[in-house]
Amino acid sequence: MTNQLFLLALVLLGIAGAPLGLCQSNPTPKYEDYIRTAIPSKKEIDVFLNELSWAKFDPDLGYILGNYIPRDGVDKSSTISTAQANGARRSFIYTDKPCRINTYGNSFTQCHQVSDGETWQEYLAAHLGEPIRNFGMGGYGVNQAYRRMVKNEQTAIKAEYLVFYIWGDDHVRSLFRCRYVTVHGWMKDQEAHEGIGRMFHANFWPNVEMNLGTGQLEEHESRIRQKSDLYRMTDGEWMYENLKDDLALQMALYKDGKISDIDTTKLKRLADHLGHKISLDDPNPTKEAVSQLVDKYAFAATKYLLNKVKAFAAENERKVLIVVFDPYRVTKSLLRQKERYDQEIIDFLRLGEFNYFDMNLVHLDDFKSFNLSIDDYFKRYFIGHYSPAGNHFFAHSIKPKIVEWLNPKPITYKESDKQMTEFKGYLEGL
Repeated sequence: MTNQLFLLALVLLGIAGAPLGLCQSNPTPKYEDYIRTAIPSKKEIDVFLNELSWAKFDPDLGYILGNYIPRDGVDKSSTISTAQANGARRSFIYTDKPCRINTYGNSFTQCHQVSDGETWQEYLAAHLGEPIRNFGMGGYGVNQAYRRMVKNEQTAIKAEYLVFYIWGDDHVRSLFRCRYVTVHGWMKDQEAHEGIGRMFHANFWPNVEMNLGTGQLEEHESRIRQKSDLYRMTDGEWMYENLKDDLALQMALYKDGKISDIDTTKLKRLADHLGHKISLDDPNPTKEAVSQLVDKYAFAATKYLLNKVKAFAAENERKVLIVVFDPYRVTKSLLRQKERYDQEIIDFLRLGEFNYFDMNLVHLDDFKSFNLSIDDYFKRYFIGHYSPAGNHFFAHSIKPKIVEWLNPKPITYKESDKQMTEFKGYLEGL
């Protein structure tokens, strides 16, 4: 019998499996192997540190907005994305007037995929007659937005009113020491149309994680604070040594099917501290069980951070509005008349008497005005992130809440018409 016929016979008998490599050509890697290979190239770091790119290095936050024109806009256009000297996204509307609103959050705050003048902050500023600063940054979690808020609000660019925006998976991002590993595939896809390193971000940053010995959440500084040290990320051995015990990262990769192994002993300890029941009798827990636990862990971090936001505001005489929005995991569930997975956070905000605005409910109500499928409805406002039309809709949806909040009222909502006839500060020379 020839070798080919012998192998065929084994396959037909069902005994020529993985050992011969015939039925498992691409097995799911183990955590260690995945970390060692999901690393940036030296060229990526070179471009990020030395050339124009979407983000730029920051020692305290990992990265902040850079200057670039991504090819990601509506109708296949490019978008102009630039930053001011103070780190805020460039704004134009009434910037010569005093600013009393600073906004913090991730890419839906930054308004990724639209040009500088098409952000919801600019649309709202035009309507109110006063500027709004945009300190959002794509990829940030709740912790990174909080850290940026604390840093800014103790400087000359502080503001009395703070909008703190929590989007989508911002909850779990707070837990990662380095998010690059989770978006490595996306980064490689971007290279095809943006170029190597132009969209690099998600490097090491400050994070929150649980001490499994005490059950307490702890804040940790970034493991990379110098530009030159960023090149350590190109070393698979260094990456593994610094991420091998990052439980949140391991859980995220496992639930997404990217790795085959997970430390069940640590999962059990984490679940016990969180008061969450999880079945770990099987050495390979289900992806669903791990997904539920990582959500529970992430929500614990968000609640911890929201209490810190509230305490900071009280101590520094600031007013805070929390915005919650998750179009893909919450809004779509609500449109399908299903439960929202983040109800725990909504209950926390309500019971804690936070001032908050839920954009998911706005879309739920707006959807009722149309006879459209969910997918067609989303095309009205989204191109991944909000389109310019989506940002305009958000601006005018949150506008009543902002107007009610501000004291004194914006010029466009004052009862007296004196300012409107004088135009002091609005017309050149007055």
